[in-house]
Formats: sequence, C-alpha cells, structure tokens
Amino acid sequence: MSQISKWMLIFAGVLMVGIYFFPIWHIDLFAPQYPEGMYMQIWLNKMTGDIRNINILNHYIGMHPIFPNQIPELSYLPWGVAVLIFGTLVSAFIKNIWAIRVYVTVFLVCAIGSFYDFWLWGYRYGHELDPHASIKMPGMSYQPPLIGPKTLLNITAWSMPDVGGYLFGAATILIFSAFYLREKNKNVY
Repeated sequence: MSQISKWMLIFAGVLMVGIYFFPIWHIDLFAPQYPEGMYMQIWLNKMTGDIRNINILNHYIGMHPIFPNQIPELSYLPWGVAVLIFGTLVSAFIKNIWAIRVYVTVFLVCAIGSFYDFWLWGYRYGHELDPHASIKMPGMSYQPPLIGPKTLLNITAWSMPDVGGYLFGAATILIFSAFYLREKNKNVY
C-alpha cells in the first residue's frame, strides 16, 4: 500500500473517533406553536434537544413518543463504530488486498445499513400513528425527511448531518479514495 493510501486510512480512523464527541445528525422543527423552533440531535449513544416539546407536539397527531433509552441502536452503535475504526486502522497496515477488499465491503454495508435503518426509523415513526389521536388527517403521514426540508401540516422539518455526520462522510471518502488508489496501483507495488 502506498504511503498516501496508508495515511488516508489513518486519518479516516482519526476522523471517525470524532463521532464519539459530536452529534451525527440534527432535526430542526419550526411551527407556529413554537416560533423559536425546536431541535433534536442524534449522537452515537443518545439524543438531546427539545425532545419533551417534540413529544408534546407529536402527541396531537398520534406519533409515538421518542424515548432515547428505548432505541436499541443507541446502545450498539458505539461498538459498531469502534469496530469500523479498528478495521480502518488495521487496513492501513496490512498488505493483503483481499482483506482490504473485505473490510471496504463490510464498511460499505454498515454505512448503507445504518442510513437505511435511520430512514426506516423515520418511516415507522411517521406512519404508525395512534388511531385515537386528536388530529387526524386521512391519508397523511408524518415521516420526517431523511435529509433536507419537508413541510408536514404547519410544521417545517429540516434534517441534516451534524458535525459527527460530516466527519463520518469525510472518513468514508478517504477510505474509498485510499482503496481506489490501492486498486489502481496494485501491480506497481
């Protein structure tokens, strides 16, 4: 592996360590009832922000309350990221191209799987509504956006990566760039 690829992987591992110290995602909500807005940040192992007020607002349309301690992903995600960091750093020092290929495949599956799980969480949250809710709009679902803005009744929701999400994105680009360089130059070394 070239020195450039090696350092790209080491730097990617260091960037992923930052995910433990910064939120990965944030969702901002703006509604007439809350002119100052509300927000929720999703970390590796917790959720912070105006969760109480979001639960109060969501109660009226029949959405389930958010209880971070009941979200299993928040308990195992820190371990999963630790494994990815370890794999990234090991990949920087091994020469077996098949082991690196397996790791990159596992990394890709984990990244796509995590994004899908986040989408699925939002889908269930916005579609599985309490039939006894105060406000019922036939055919209406309240799935928050995966990324970007979405207007739901009189509420505008913004969903975007936070610092940890951008760190993970940068690490992903570095990992795939290092892998590409290694594949491109595999006969040179």
